[in-house]
Amino acid sequence: MWTRRQFLCRGVGVGLGLAGGALGWQAFSQDNAGSAARGMITPAAQRAIDQGLAYLERVQHADGSFGTGQHHGNVAITSLGGMAMLAGGHQPGRGRYGRVVRRAVEFVLNQEQGAPAGYLFNRNSGLHGPMYGHGFATLFLAEVQGMIHDRNLRDRLRACLGRAVRLIIDTQNGEGGWRYQPRRQDADLSVTICQIMALRAARNAGITVPKSTVDNCTRYVQQCQVMIGAEDTRGGFRYQRGIGPVGFARTAAGVVALNSAGIYTGDNVRSGLDYLLRNCKPGNEQRGMPVRFGEFQIHYYYGHYYAVQAMWTAGGRYWTEWFPAVREALINHNDRQADGSWRDNRICTHYATAMALIILQIPNNYLPIFQR
Repeated sequence: MWTRRQFLCRGVGVGLGLAGGALGWQAFSQDNAGSAARGMITPAAQRAIDQGLAYLERVQHADGSFGTGQHHGNVAITSLGGMAMLAGGHQPGRGRYGRVVRRAVEFVLNQEQGAPAGYLFNRNSGLHGPMYGHGFATLFLAEVQGMIHDRNLRDRLRACLGRAVRLIIDTQNGEGGWRYQPRRQDADLSVTICQIMALRAARNAGITVPKSTVDNCTRYVQQCQVMIGAEDTRGGFRYQRGIGPVGFARTAAGVVALNSAGIYTGDNVRSGLDYLLRNCKPGNEQRGMPVRFGEFQIHYYYGHYYAVQAMWTAGGRYWTEWFPAVREALINHNDRQADGSWRDNRICTHYATAMALIILQIPNNYLPIFQR
């Protein structure tokens, strides 16, 4: 495993140098990251992390993929498994789990479809919402591309990543968002966050993304937010523009979508953060607070994956109140198993474990997309 300095220098050197290009995206300063992270990964949390990473190594399939049941070989779950390793400082071919990461990269690259070009999708895995998988896979490739030392693999990844990004740009719909299939049709917030986050990671890696793509996405995300209303709705995000109730996972995704578009301050971001802290802080469900938002339990790991990113980026009291709460919730969660995994009956154990590990390791600040 590399030191943080070595990891950051290799992983994001290209992207930070290009932050002022067509989009004007700016990376957050690293000056305060050290103090925000200090003491946040407790010995108990590190033991849970170590056990979880060892579990993922044991269960990775022979072809490099993750996922079980109908989600066996799912590109999103495989990419999340790879990112869980990256979040611990393990690079392709380097570190204790370097082989796990490389095999995951090779599997994702092997899933590229020719129609349309750049489409990252395993047709033998679950068919629901394939653009979720494409977004997570594109994000993973963008995060890892600066860490690969094998020239042939690096060149292959770079070419595939360019095509994957082009597909996202070309399939944005007229509202400014994306949905389940790679075509310009309708849009929803949960698929849109996957695409704009992938585009941000790709832009950090030096791939051109049109400013208009980001601007249109920003407008769509803002139109999904409720800015006026009672405390249990104000600042929350809906699933689609003007449709559906506000809720935990979609609000966390909405804030991170704005961050991914380069918006870190302002009423939309602050209102979203306040909604989460007011209504959805980990532990509140024990007092019955977010249970009325039925998705709190249904999308537990998905919601916390985005919520912890939002709080880390915001810093201050948002971070210091949120992370210790989610850390303890995950360590002591009823679905944490003796083999080091976390269980999720709706998707699969590989998915839940990868998500929990990414959340717990965010103070490491290794993943370029999470850097402040």
